[in-house]
Order: sequence, then C-alpha cells, then structure tokens
Amino acid sequence: MNLKKLGNSDLYVSPYCLGTMTFGEATSEKDSHSQIDQSISYGVNFIDTAEMYPTCPLRETTTGDTETIVGNWIEKNQSKRSDIILATKISGKGYKAVRNGEGINEKSIKIALEGSLNKLKTDYIDLYQLHWPNRGSYHFRQNWSYNPTSQETNIVRDNINSVLEVLADFQKEGKIRSIGLSNETCWGTIQFLDCMKNFPNLSLASIQNEYSLLCRLYDLDMAELSHHENIGLLAYSPLAGGFLTGKYLDDKIPKNSRLSKVPSLFGRINDNSTLAVKEYISLAKKYNLDPIHMSLAFCNQRPFMGSIIFGATNNVQLTNILEGMDVVLSDEVMSEINKLYKKFPVTF
Repeated sequence: MNLKKLGNSDLYVSPYCLGTMTFGEATSEKDSHSQIDQSISYGVNFIDTAEMYPTCPLRETTTGDTETIVGNWIEKNQSKRSDIILATKISGKGYKAVRNGEGINEKSIKIALEGSLNKLKTDYIDLYQLHWPNRGSYHFRQNWSYNPTSQETNIVRDNINSVLEVLADFQKEGKIRSIGLSNETCWGTIQFLDCMKNFPNLSLASIQNEYSLLCRLYDLDMAELSHHENIGLLAYSPLAGGFLTGKYLDDKIPKNSRLSKVPSLFGRINDNSTLAVKEYISLAKKYNLDPIHMSLAFCNQRPFMGSIIFGATNNVQLTNILEGMDVVLSDEVMSEINKLYKKFPVTF
C-alpha cells in the first residue's frame, strides 16, 4: 500500500486508518490486538484513538480504556512503534467524564498529553488532535441549530494561542510530531492557521471531521480550505456508523450492534437517510460492488482525503474492509453517486 504525506506534516500515512473507539467496549483487548496486527499485515500504518474512548456507549467507568489497550499492544511490540503513525485526541469542553468537562486550555492539555503518553506506553505521539473546539461546532447533527453569535473572537483566539504555545513546547521536547483538529469549522481552522504563524515549527496536518456518502458537509468551504492550505481530511464514520452497510434496514437491529446500544446512531437514522441508504445499496448491487467497499472507495477518491478512519467490531468485519481497500470506482459509478447526492444532499 502506498503511503502519502499528511498535509503540512512529515507524517506518511496509509490511505486507510484503523479506528479504535470500540476497543474495550464492543471489542475485547485480545480482539483489539488482533485487529491491529491484521491491519498492519494489510499495509495499514495509521492508528487513531482518543483519551475519551471507548464509545458506543460512552461510560465514565470505561473512559480511557482504549488508550490503555493500544498501549499494551505497543508495549508488546516495541520494535514496530516507529513503523506506525499513532494519533490520539484531547477532549473538548463538556464531557464530564474527562476532567469534569473542563475543555482545552494550557493546563488541561498538559495533563491530557502526559496521560495519553502514559496509557499508550510511548514517548511520543505522531499526531495530537483537538477532539472538538471548546466553543462548540455544527457537527453531530448540531448543524440544524448551530448559533455562533455567543462566541467572543478575542477569547477564542487567546485560547488558541495559549494552547499552541504548549503544543510548540511539547514538539520541542519530542513528545508530539504534528497536530490536527477535529470536528472543526472553516473559520476555526483559519484562526489556528493564523495563530500558528507565531509558532513556525508547528504544522497543522489534518482535520478529522465526519464524511461519508450520507454526510458531505466537507465538500464546500472545507474542501477549498484543504486544497489551498494543504490540510488533509481524516474522515470518520465513512460508513455512517454502519448504516451504509445495509444491516439496519427494514428495522433490523442485530444483536450487539452499534444501533442496539445507540438509538438512531447519534441521529443518523431517519426516513430520508433510510431512503438514501437503500438507493446507494441498489447502486452498489447494480455494479456488483460490496456497499462497504463502494462507500469507502468513494471517500478514498475525494481529492482532499488524507486517510479514511474505519472501525470494526469483529475480525470478520475487519477482513471484509481490508480486502476492499484496493477498490477503485469507475467514472460511471462516481457519476451515479453524484446524481444520488443531488437527490439526497443532506440526509441527517
């Protein structure tokens, strides 16, 4: 698998990235380690986690377990540490199970990074990401009611500068290599880029936002920003929480599935999105494509894509994903996808 340079960083990543948010919840530690081994054997060198994981569901008692599980794998595979790109994230404001929801500031980021280094059993993190901005954003279905008018520009910029100062120190100490944003907006990203002029050794590698056939908010302003500023998208939920597999159609709720634990898949399932999924699956069948492979290949062929974050509850799901990584969609299929996009521009 060919690696590609991630944005403005010196990180070279595989087009597909192993997501870990089920590690320690739906996926046992043994199976989690097996998933890492199997993904690496297929050429995946990129692993993404977060200090708040696992999720689905989120539970205070398990917060942080995913980093520990990944760290236990690293401890047993020290010779492979330099071969992988390890990414993690500090939680933004509001999640009470992490520092009582304090948010990201110069104090909390020091605590968070040292905590992640300790749990991950590593001396450095390749990509350190800010999970969501303190001020909030329009992600996770907040786009229907998003109102930024209460934000104070000076407070936002002062916070960004103070956080970047700490991150610059961490980079000098060799604890992080590059930084990334997540669940961010175009304006927010521009503020980081502007403030980073004061920290020339820091590089903004990526933005981790939701992206799939059903969620294409990134296609407009963010795509333009990615192009001009050389920032790669790390697409999370490229299968819309499993909805694009088709397994939840006809009111099906498979045992131990994500939908069995998270009603509506965080607001993704409704009448409109269900119609869209049915049509995308019909399109895949028309061209003898696995709907999973078609969904992921579509993401991979977007010009701004840095890497696609995939996840699997079990090794059967994982194998199917890995075996479809070389799928390339024809111009004809892409054209039909665009027709469906016009029919279902916003599904949730």
